[in-house]
Amino acid sequence: MVKEVPAGDVVFEEGSTGNEMFGVIEGEVEVRTHGGSVRRLGRDETFGEMAVIDSTARSATVVAVTDTKLAVIDRKMFLFLVHETPMFALQVMSSLAERLRSRD
Repeated sequence: MVKEVPAGDVVFEEGSTGNEMFGVIEGEVEVRTHGGSVRRLGRDETFGEMAVIDSTARSATVVAVTDTKLAVIDRKMFLFLVHETPMFALQVMSSLAERLRSRD
């Protein structure tokens, strides 16, 4: 499934629940935490993985910086991709590891 998000629209808010992650197909989003941390993500980058992995509340707010197309990946699709495409799993783990390191 593809979701089109106009520039300035919120994809999801910190503290909200979710059961899907997203991959940026086109455009750019900004990840904002309550503490003021900001990170920009663009084409081929993913976000929202933690909600799919452990069903926790969103740890940040994500806003489209430009008109953006997102691939929407729910838990069922996530598990399929992890099983059928090991490189997908490695990309997700790498992305999470990079974000954790940048917090330290």
